[in-house]
Amino acid sequence: MTDYGRRLRVDDFDYELPVAAVAQIPAEPRDTSRLLVLDRPASRPGEPALTEGTFTDTGRWLERGDLLVVNDSRVLRARLRGRRSGGGAAEVLLLRPMPDGRWEALVRPSGRLRDGTIVQLATGDELVVEERLGEGTRAVRLPRAADTVMTEAGEMPLPPYITAREAPDERYQTVYAEPPGSAAAPTAGLHFTPRLLEDLAAAGVERAAVTLHVGLDTFQPLAGTYVDEHHIHREWYTVPPATLAALTATREKGRRIVAVGTTTTRVLETLARTDEPEGWTDLYLVPPHRFGAVDALITNFHLPRSSLLLLVTAFIQHGMPRAAPLEARDTLLAAYRAALNSGYRFYSFGDAMLIL
Repeated sequence: MTDYGRRLRVDDFDYELPVAAVAQIPAEPRDTSRLLVLDRPASRPGEPALTEGTFTDTGRWLERGDLLVVNDSRVLRARLRGRRSGGGAAEVLLLRPMPDGRWEALVRPSGRLRDGTIVQLATGDELVVEERLGEGTRAVRLPRAADTVMTEAGEMPLPPYITAREAPDERYQTVYAEPPGSAAAPTAGLHFTPRLLEDLAAAGVERAAVTLHVGLDTFQPLAGTYVDEHHIHREWYTVPPATLAALTATREKGRRIVAVGTTTTRVLETLARTDEPEGWTDLYLVPPHRFGAVDALITNFHLPRSSLLLLVTAFIQHGMPRAAPLEARDTLLAAYRAALNSGYRFYSFGDAMLIL
């Protein structure tokens, strides 16, 4: 992780973002969000080759035989608010089930919730906060089936920077979401509508799905001073046999694999490294990384000092083989500045990029 002999620092991936640029409400319809296309081969260090458009234009840059790969994980209504024994508000964010029937969770206020603390929900359900599991999580015992508790008492776990809370729950869910399990949405897919997917299919663009249940690391900033000091929490992924076959066929035809989102990218790159279609991944994609599975990327505009920003920088560098990591960073941040100057909206409910 060096650039001209220097370790990459976390603050190398910081940038100024006006609060007003953070999208509070999603575009309606979904595919009317804006799209910024970055052509890597036509770009130079710090000088991205950009084209502006609308997400409905996505098909202009895709070709017959290209394979669009999406993450079909469904977001759980995993945020549970209640009152803790002894008084005071408490919040539990369920992350993933544990083998013994309990759940791994984030709890607040963590310092005041001792082992055995009971959190009572408005439904009367009593959750028991138990031992610390490391990396800031706790074991939580539920009194009945988790899906029932979440259906009756849960809220969508919108990111903390979305304060408006006006959008209906389904707007934080992709239109193709199926297996439940995520603590946050795979947001690059939020721009697709059924009509756009039909139009792409009619044009010969194929589609396949993987599943990665988005977990704790979505909520964590980069730790430490240097990029290589951070550790990604592991997340469960599955690549169905039909998707494996589609990936192989796409490669045999010489067509492109287009990843929808950073979570899909991590699954495909994990598969390329391990050849395992199911399991846990903690793959941390940073520059320089040689991508073995992804040819184009649809993604949103990401947080400063985040692992997602590093992943996108690595992807840009891969398409600009003569660029050093910090030159790829300069190219991405120049694209972000252009987006801000043109009024693009950032983060989960914001606009999109297509990186070719």
